Amino acid sequence: MNPDEAQKLLAACAAFDNRQPSQIAKRAWATALKDVPLDQDAFDAVARFYGTPPKETGQRLWIQPHDVRTWRKVIRAERLENFTYDGDPDETPQQYLARLRRQIGATAAGEIPAAANAPALEGGPHWSVAKELEDVGQKVPPGEEAATAIRRAGPLGIVCPICQAAIGRPCKSALRNRASKVIHPARRRLAAGETAATESPEEIERRRVASLARLAQMAANEAESRGESA
Repeated sequence: MNPDEAQKLLAACAAFDNRQPSQIAKRAWATALKDVPLDQDAFDAVARFYGTPPKETGQRLWIQPHDVRTWRKVIRAERLENFTYDGDPDETPQQYLARLRRQIGATAAGEIPAAANAPALEGGPHWSVAKELEDVGQKVPPGEEAATAIRRAGPLGIVCPICQAAIGRPCKSALRNRASKVIHPARRRLAAGETAATESPEEIERRRVASLARLAQMAANEAESRGESA
């Protein structure tokens, strides 16, 4: 952009902000925008700047050269949003780069119409995704068949005999009945096809009696110790 072209752009700015372009201003703008051509995009950038509400209510808008550069890039980038390269499958890498640059430049400048719609992706989903989607939309079988269909493998596939945690739910801690990361051993045994209890009722009773006797003996020893020290 030369000084005379910058003066025309400043005149467009003055229509919005009533500035008084000077010789110094046109030379300064020409220097700041020396690599920006005076095209319709430059004038549209001025209009876009003044057509955008200010960040603060009542703020006076006053365009600067960098605003013209920024908004011009935005306008041109919008035309390239759905850009699709139209090339030759037999072209060489050099031909590809040259044609790509020409098409990008022409589309950004508005010489070639931008795509009206984003191109649709072709092909189906990845095989792993398709496998996961196979059962989507299928009806869940009623009753016991449904429970069997959704039953999980391992301890979480059965109801816990200790805390009654449902299928798929972790066991509950004895503290405040909260979910715990620990699975009750009885639940693990049942999941493995074993019985929940590893001891017979007689063995459990024998251990209980032995524990009570041991506690009584410890209490007697403690009482005797206190008597000797007295």
